[in-house]
Amino acid sequence: MKAIIPWLVVVLALGAAGVLYQSNTAKSVELAKLKSEVQELQSLRSENEALKSQQVPAEELARLRKDNLDLLRLRNEIRQAREEKNQLAKQNQSALTEVQRAQAQAQAAQVQVQSLSTNLQAAQALSAAQQAIAARYGLTGTPEQQAATLCLAHLRQLDGAKQQWALENKKATDAIPAALDLAPYLKDNILPTCPSGGKYTLRSVNDLPTCSVASHTLAQQ
Repeated sequence: MKAIIPWLVVVLALGAAGVLYQSNTAKSVELAKLKSEVQELQSLRSENEALKSQQVPAEELARLRKDNLDLLRLRNEIRQAREEKNQLAKQNQSALTEVQRAQAQAQAAQVQVQSLSTNLQAAQALSAAQQAIAARYGLTGTPEQQAATLCLAHLRQLDGAKQQWALENKKATDAIPAALDLAPYLKDNILPTCPSGGKYTLRSVNDLPTCSVASHTLAQQ
């Protein structure tokens, strides 16, 4: 019996030691978990303090909001100014086009005026020349009668030049001269033309020249 008691004490001591070890281990785990929670709590407190220090005062926030509104207003004004600028640019371009068109029309009108002035001067010169011719040949009556009288005078000139050409060049009565043949025998080496637009036919030396206008007929003398 005495031999068993020491072993029983040893077993009980080992059992108590095991229970104590398990209790210590559990406490260690709980202690480690508690330390981790404490560290996390401290970290949250630090973050909370940092956030509190970063909070913007109400006056500063109001100022920032006002600045933001002012910025939006300025952006809107800039956009409107750009639109007005583009519209003015389009209007200026349109006005410039109209000015260029008006200048072109003015230049065209000036050219027309110059042309009319030139035509008027030519008509005045022609009228003066016609008056001089009428005075020279004693032309009277209507413009048609004056043109017929002048045309007959031209036919007589052509016939006289033709006779002189035939005489100097010993041509037969049936010879027909060319216009270049008679030019040296006419004033300024130029063949006259019908004032009514008729066409002259020189014909042979023995025949009188004719005009395509029916009323412009030179009578045989």
